Parts: sequence; C-alpha cells; structure tokens
Amino acid sequence: MSEAQDLPLADKFRRLIETQGPMSLMEYMGEANARYYATRDPLGAKGDFITAPEISQVFGELIGLWLVDVWIRADKPDPVHFVELGPGRGTLAKDALRVMARYDLVPQVHFVEGSPTLREAQEKAVPGATFHDDLSDIPENAPILLVANEFLDALPVRQLVRTGEGWREVMVAVKNERFALMAGSEPRDDSVPASRRNLPKGTVLEMSPACAAVMGEIGQRLALQGGTALIIDYGYTEPRAGSSVQAVREHSKVDAMEAPGEADLTAHVDFVLMRHIAASKGARWLGTVEQGRWLRRLGVDRRAEALAQAAPDQKAKVLSGRDRLVDVDQMGELFKVMGLAAPGWPSGEGFA
Repeated sequence: MSEAQDLPLADKFRRLIETQGPMSLMEYMGEANARYYATRDPLGAKGDFITAPEISQVFGELIGLWLVDVWIRADKPDPVHFVELGPGRGTLAKDALRVMARYDLVPQVHFVEGSPTLREAQEKAVPGATFHDDLSDIPENAPILLVANEFLDALPVRQLVRTGEGWREVMVAVKNERFALMAGSEPRDDSVPASRRNLPKGTVLEMSPACAAVMGEIGQRLALQGGTALIIDYGYTEPRAGSSVQAVREHSKVDAMEAPGEADLTAHVDFVLMRHIAASKGARWLGTVEQGRWLRRLGVDRRAEALAQAAPDQKAKVLSGRDRLVDVDQMGELFKVMGLAAPGWPSGEGFA
C-alpha cells in the first residue's frame, strides 16, 4: 500500500484544506467513497449495510425473469450483454443468470466495478465475468440487459445553498479539528435553474453530475445498441429540496463528517432528472414505481411462498426477507425501480 493510501483520509483532507482552503462536498464524498469501497467488503452482517440481493434470492430471480421476458419478446437477440453496475458480491447476477439459463438466455457478462475486494467476490459468484472500470469500454456489438441496483446513490452529489448573498456551493472546512459544512464564497446562481433561484434562504439543492453522466451513457447505449435497463435505488420521483446525504457504518447512521473513507456515504437519487437525461439520449422510459409494488406485480409473494414450502425450516427467514423488500416501512416505498428500453424494444412488466 502506498503512503498516500496508508494515510487516513481524514488526515489527507485536513492537509488539503489547510493548504488550499475548503473543499467541495462533492469532492469530499467522491474521494471518501473511492477509499471506502477500495479497501473493504462493506456488505453483510459483518459489514456496514445489506442490499436487496443479499436479503432474498427472490430479488435477483425476479429481475432475471423480467429480463428474460423482454428478451423473448424482442425476438431473442444473440449475442446479448448482461451488464451490472456495482454488482456487490455478485449475488444479484448469480441469481438472475441462473433463471435466465432456464430459458436459454446465456448472455456475455460484464461487471462495472472499481473495488479489487468486491471483484474477487464477484469472480467467485460469476466465473468468467469481464470487469470494467466504467461503462465506456462495454462492447458495442450487441444489445445490453443492464441492471444498476444501489449504484447511483453512492455517486457524489453537489450541493448548493441559498444564502443572503445568493446561491453558494456547500463546502467542507475544518473547525475545531472537525470537518464542518459551510457556504463557499463564489457565486453559483448560474448553476440553479431560473425557476428555483428565489427559493427561501437556507434552501439546499442537490445535483449529481456523476449520476447524470452515467444515465446519459446508459440512454445513449440503449438507443445505439438496443436493449433494456433497470435502475433500482432509493430516491424521489417529485422535485424536492434539502440535503439527503447520509453515512452508514455497522448498520447504523453516523455523522457524514466524522470519518471519511470509513463509512458509506450516499444520497437520494433524483429519478425525475435521471429519466429526462436518459430520454434525451434516445432511451424510452418505461416507468418508475416503488420497489414493493413492482416486485408484487412480478409475483414476489408466490415465489416466496413456494420457497417457504420447499424448505419449511427456512420459512420464517424467507418470508421476513420478502417483507423487508416490499413493506412500505422498510424498502418497499423508499426504493424505486425505473425501467428503460431502446426504441423499438418491448416494455417490461410491472410498470403499468
């Protein structure tokens, strides 16, 4: 490990702020998450958080069935690429690909993953997958079946705050040896849509250039190559204001300014903007619905009951996992599923 990697990120940030002044929240979040994901497996009971594929195999299975259905109605193109952004331990892909194979859908598998630790787990779960640092070098010779589950929320956000002098970028400074948020000194009014510039003093607006870039590439690839995509994450479907940045460590919320690089930093996804960006590049929007509603429309209850009957000793675990995915007070309402398709490709179930 290099000296720069060995140095706690908090110390690196303090030195940077001391010499160059406050850093943007976007830079803070981006570098903190890059260090965080590069140095650990954050998933599971021994990690910091758990995602839907780790809660229940039904999640990945239903995604696999959804993709199979669209692929069949698109006349079974061959070859086809299965692409997953941020595949975690590869659990979702493993479950989805197992279902796909039953219907003779055996796609080439591509994982967009930057963490060496997680790549090792993904290779064990899905041997033969091809790894990529980003979407740019995914092959362009065939349609894509793309899934991004809890990927966009970890991309850095830019925050702007309305002050008495106008809009300013939210920055991270050091006060009393601790990191603290403050308004920057440079005007940023031109970065705020004219319709929102007169919001009350103290209003915070979030935007994610990284999310926008990813969604633009997905939309463009769908338009050029054909295919379909599922974007699954927590976020909102109506314009909103306020900070949504949070940090999670050992399955509990912690101070996002406390230990950069040691906790998972996330922000809510603006599904309204993501939809418009993908559409502007030529993709067709299929809909955005709550995760619980989407899974129920796809038959999550029937599948969970079948698994419970097949393994009675696991019934409580299977049904509690199902409940966690669909209940409104757990993941069912906060998490959204957005579907996209190439022009001329069929719509998928669950969005009507």
